[in-house]
This record gives sequence, structure tokens and C-alpha cells, in this order.
Amino acid sequence: MKMRLPTSTVFPVLMIIFSCSSPSPTTLFDGSTLTGWEGDANTWRVENGDIVGGSLTETVPHNEFLCTLQPYGDFKLTLKYKLETGGGFTNAGVQFRSVRATEPAYEMIGYQADIGNGYFGSLYDESRRDKVLAGIDSLAGVQLFKPNDWNDYQIIAEGKRIQIFLNGVQTVDYTEEDDAIPQTGLIGLQVHGGGKVKVSYKDIELTEF
Repeated sequence: MKMRLPTSTVFPVLMIIFSCSSPSPTTLFDGSTLTGWEGDANTWRVENGDIVGGSLTETVPHNEFLCTLQPYGDFKLTLKYKLETGGGFTNAGVQFRSVRATEPAYEMIGYQADIGNGYFGSLYDESRRDKVLAGIDSLAGVQLFKPNDWNDYQIIAEGKRIQIFLNGVQTVDYTEEDDAIPQTGLIGLQVHGGGKVKVSYKDIELTEF
């Protein structure tokens, strides 16, 4: 015998289906201004629709971060970055679940999806444990990286699990074992000090879970 659900039953089922649909991503950079971000105006600017930090002609004196004004906990963050060098140490990164340091004030404390030779696709703990928490072989990272070109970065932070993907390849699958480590915080774009380096970021989108 063929059964039909009454209308009163069908409607709640449809409501459940719609309510479980995937959340839409939020664009964190409008392509023309740094609205929603804060950082050193002498380091960070918008050029040709990209967020740009550093210089190819002058040495970046120390680390600088451009940070969101809003903290985030569980999310998927996608963006593109381009790393260029004019000489010296060339490195950058994407902070997340992080806070501004008080001393020195230009630093950040928290997780970083690292960008740089020997660190591509790695998870680093900036100004806290000061070490690489997880990553792939440095040669494999170099092979994945596209120099002087746009690279795709994806960071998924859900609970204590962190995943990082560089150009579509997973480089990190890490689970935090320390219950004292905060699982929410700011997102920050880094240009590392010590070299003539220019880093550009664009297409920054975040989906909160």
C-alpha cells in the first residue's frame, strides 16, 4: 500500500532540510579598502585589488601583521597569496585563532599557516611554542609552491582539528592536545621581517561552521 505523508509532516521535514544547508562564505576583503582590518599603514596597502605588505627594495625591519577586527573559531578560510623576494629572508604566513602581543606590539601569538622556503604549507605556533607543529617534507613543499605566482591556501579549523591545503594538496592534519590553547581568535596576514620581501593576498573568503 502506498502511503502519503500529511502536509503537517512534510512541512517540518522540508524546514529541516533547508536549515541544514551549507553556510555561505563571507568575503573578508572588498578588493579596494582595508575595511575590517587593522595594521601598520606604512607596511600594508591595497594595490591593483590585492592586499600587499612589504617591499622588494627596502628590508622589512620586523614582522608585521594585518589583522581582522573580528575573532573567529571554527571555519574554513580560503585565499590566494603571492610571495616575491628582493633578497634576504623571504617568509610570510596566515595567522588564525591568534591575538595581538603586547610586547612587542607588532607581533601576534597563535597558529600560523606558514609561507616560505622550508615552511610551505606548515603549521607554526607563532610567539607561543615557537615551533613547527605539523607539515610536509620541505622539498615537497617547495615543489607545491609556485614562485612569483598565485598560490591557493585553505585552512580548516574545526574543534581541535586543523587542516591546511596548499594548491589543493593537504599538507597538515593536526589535532591540538593542549587544552590550554585557545580555539578562537583573530586572523592575521603576515609579512616577515629580515629581508626584502613582498607578499600579496586576495580572494579572502571565510565560512564559519
